[in-house]
Formats: sequence, structure tokens, C-alpha cells
Amino acid sequence: MTPSPLSEAPDSLASLRLALFGSRAEQNHGPWKDLFSSTLFSFQEGLTHQERTELSYQRLRIVNEAIADPRALVTDASALTALHEWVGAADAGTGTIASIHFNLFLGSLLDHDHADRDLGPYFRMERIGTFLCTEQAHGNDAPQLETTATFDRATGGFVLTTPTRGARKWMPNTSSAGGPKDALVAARLMIDGKNEGVFLFLTPLTDAKGRHLPGVEVELLPQTASSPVDHCATSFHGVRLPLTALLQADHGRLSPDGTFTSTLGSPRRRFLRSIGRVTMGKLCMSASSLGVTRHALAVAVRHGHQRITSGMTKKQRVPLMAHRSHHGPLIEAMATTYAATLLHRVAVRRWTEAVESERADAERLVAITKGWVTWQARQVMTQCRERCGGHGLVLANGIAGQLAANEGTITAEGDNLVIWIKAAGEMLLGGFTPQPPGEKAPVTRTLHDPVHLNDLLADLERIRHGQARARLRARRVGSPMDRWNGASGPALSLVDAHVHWLAAQELLTEAPQADNPLAGRLLHDLHRLFALRYVTAHSGELLAHERLTAEQVRALPDAVEAAIATLAPHTLILSEAFAVPGELLDDHPMLRLDPPVPLVA
Repeated sequence: MTPSPLSEAPDSLASLRLALFGSRAEQNHGPWKDLFSSTLFSFQEGLTHQERTELSYQRLRIVNEAIADPRALVTDASALTALHEWVGAADAGTGTIASIHFNLFLGSLLDHDHADRDLGPYFRMERIGTFLCTEQAHGNDAPQLETTATFDRATGGFVLTTPTRGARKWMPNTSSAGGPKDALVAARLMIDGKNEGVFLFLTPLTDAKGRHLPGVEVELLPQTASSPVDHCATSFHGVRLPLTALLQADHGRLSPDGTFTSTLGSPRRRFLRSIGRVTMGKLCMSASSLGVTRHALAVAVRHGHQRITSGMTKKQRVPLMAHRSHHGPLIEAMATTYAATLLHRVAVRRWTEAVESERADAERLVAITKGWVTWQARQVMTQCRERCGGHGLVLANGIAGQLAANEGTITAEGDNLVIWIKAAGEMLLGGFTPQPPGEKAPVTRTLHDPVHLNDLLADLERIRHGQARARLRARRVGSPMDRWNGASGPALSLVDAHVHWLAAQELLTEAPQADNPLAGRLLHDLHRLFALRYVTAHSGELLAHERLTAEQVRALPDAVEAAIATLAPHTLILSEAFAVPGELLDDHPMLRLDPPVPLVA
């Protein structure tokens, strides 16, 4: 293990880690850090796609063996998302199928009536669970799913059918790889010709030897650029299921005589309740992106300190990190990553603690966070990959493969653009009240004031909210679709401003809570850089609405430069706070060099 160069600042490091990971860090994160940095999860060269897929299933069972109580893990959002924060850097394929098995499959079973259901085979992973919702012709319009589960009064069970090619379940991991599998299949519950809504049905896919059962047709899909997973198109041809296959709860129960009851009158609401675990999946997906983002930054920063290059004179040799052109983008990415981590912690907490009246707001926060975090992960990891040059392209160095896998994360559990559009609509129709403009004139305020910076982000929220609502209500535009199309641009910009305000607010809140002066100052400086970058990018908008003065706009580039310069000497401690195990870093070929040297201010 590479010795840490930060032994002189242990209190600051501990304080930063406490801010990032919370007081339950050792309990929730410690075991996964140790497991995924062990040789069991070391990168293996030269494997085919099929071999990588099989390896991911082997590692999934290793993960399961490390879980003392699967039920407790699945029902604890903090613990489950912690697993996702560490698995992706070691094996994206394992992360994908682990999320499907533990969250979507087991989580859905536990969220429905299950007292009489034997879950032991899934807890012991004698059978692996998968989740079949999206269809080839129905992704973003999932309530229109065509797969049917028809109640058969003669047998008291169901007949599961894929009526068209477009109704094939699209991209679930249903091949024979990994051993015996069962699935939760989203299908229309049909009773005497009436569609009662989409529910989940527990459906065996294979026998004990992993061979697909009669009526289950599985076509292996072409290899994707994301995680090495056995993506398939899956169809059902008259597959008979018992009454117990239906996952029941208050939103839908079916008696043996065919009497259907529900506390929800709307089939759409029944569907959303049936697949409610997808919201938790959004938290898992953003957690996965956070983990690989922090890992990529840790790799890139260490590489930048170890790699020696030319300085400004003929004989001068300096670390790459000595150059502003190199460390500037990484420091900006660092500010984004700290903000994203703190925002995710809030999203998990609010979702976990929300009472029924708060559920809609908490779900919207989860969706907004998922979209922003996974999109930011793409940008940060791309920057890290580029800063590592050719080394960054090597899969064993832990960035390029994870960057590709993150593309799947952006689409999984709700395509980012779609869930942001939904959030934008809710914010325009009563789910959001803009903050009023500050009473102080902009000329009296300063860019050194963190509260003023956050107020500027709130100004952008208010400006875009007003623009979107004005377009939505424009009478000169004909149809509702036309009005929404006109409003969707500023509406999405509203969501973007809102999530930046939320993330900046968490950084600003966390800074004074740090129990170490240096840690508190660094969090404050990260907030300053994070807010300044967004304000700078939209300074024209703020100037036009008289929330910034022309002099302040001219001062913004220098303010950003000063913030980067302040943070530059501390890149190592900031990246070390991500707690990426030294064993994992040392396993990357490009980091098997001398220990990094701190950058001199």
C-alpha cells in the first residue's frame, strides 16, 4: 500500500471524511471498502464479454456471502446505497446485477405482502432475482406496457403472455449466465377482459440447472458499451403462474374467487405503487455514480502528483499538478463531487424519513438528484480520463470502463431527461415556490459573500420559473403540447438551477459544522468555487435581470481563478478524504510508482 503523504493532517482528513460519509461510515461503508479493494475483485485482463459476465455473477455471490442479514440491507437505504458507492469502481457488472437482485427484486418482494412467501432461496442466492419492466416498445411510457397476466378462473392462476414483438421485456439479465433465476415481471392484470393495472408477478425463468422453462423465450442482445451484463429480450408464451405469483398489497389484492380490491382507483397509481422500488433504485444509481466519480478523481489527482513533466525553464521538472491547466479542471471537478456527495446524503435522508405528506417532494428530490449526479459523473470522469492521458484509456486503471458503464446508469431507473421533465412539470404546477429577490441592492453585495452567491443561484431559479410559467400560459400558442414545448426549455433550466442551489446550500451548511478549522475552510472554499462557476456560466442572465452589476460580471473570472488557487495546495487531502483504499489504488498499473508529493503553494 502506498503510504499516505498526509499524516501531518489526520484531524483535517478525518473531519472531511465525516462530512462526506457521516457518523455511520465505518458501519455502512467500511466492509464494502475492504471487500472491493481485495484481490477477489482485482481487474482481470483479457476476458471475453461472456467471461466478464460470468465473473460478475461469481462476484455477486461473494457479495452475498458478506451480507449478514440481506433483509436488513435491503430495507436500509443508507446501507444499500453504501454498497453501491463502492462496488462500481471494482466491477461495474457486479454492481448492476447486485442492484437488480437486492433492490429491484428483493426490495419489491419485501415491499409487498410476503409473510407466506419463502424468500430464503433469494437471501441465500440459490436463485438470482431479476426485474422485467421495460418493453422494447415501451420505455418512458411504461404504464402502456402490453404484457398481460390473465386470470384463469378455471385454474385460479394466471397466464403470462407477450402479445407482440414490441412487448418483449427489453434488456433484463435473463440469460442462463449466473445459474437459476426468477423474475418479477410487470404485466397488466386482466380479469374477465378488464385491465386492472400493471402489477408484478413472480415468475420462474429457469430450472435448477439454469435451463429456461417452457414458454420462456430469451434472446441474448448484442453487447452494449456499458456494464458487462447478459442483456436479453425476453418473451412469455402462455406461461402459467399460480395465484401466489401476484405481488399483492393494499393497492391491489385478488382473492381466489377472482374478486379484485384496491385502495387506489387509478390503474396508473397502482402501477407506480407496484414498481415503487424504482425510486430507491434512483438513489442506488446516483450512489454508484458517486463512487466511481470519487474513485476517478482519486486516481487522477494521485497520477497528477506522481507524473513529472517540464516546468517553465529548460531544466525544470515538476509534477503535472503544478500546472494550472492540469489541476484547475480537477479542482473544479472536486468541488462538484463534494457538492454531489452531500446532496445525495440529503436525498437519502429525506426519502427515508418522509411521512406520507412529504413523499411527493422527497421523490422529486430523489429524481432530480439522480439526474444531476449521474450527468455530473460523466463530465467529471471524462475530465479525469483526459488528465490521465493514454493511461486513462487502460481499463485496469479504473476510469474508462467505469465512464462507459455510467452511460447505463444515466438511463437506468428512469432516463434522466424524462425524470427531469416530470420534475419540471411538478415544480411549475405547484411543487415549488421561488424565493423572493433579496432586499439588498446587488451593488452593495460582494462576490466574497457565500450567502450572496447562493442568493444568485436562487435568483436564477426565480427567473427561469417565471419564464417557464409565462410560456406555459401563453394563449397565443395553440395546443397543450405546443405550450409545453415552449415552456420545457426554461423548465429544465429551472431544475438545473434548483439542483445547483440545493447542492451549494449543503456545502455551505456543512462548512461551519466541521470540527477542524482546515476542513471547514476547505469546505467553504469548495462552496465558493462551486457557486462561482455556475454564476459565471449564467452571468449574462443575471446581469440582464439586474441581479449582478457589470463590475461584478467583469470580476467573476478573477474570483474563480482565486478560488482555484486557494484550493490548489490541498488537492491531495481533498482526494484522500474520498477514502479510496490504497490497495485499490495500488492495483492500478499507472499508480505503481513513487508516493505522490504534495503540491507546494
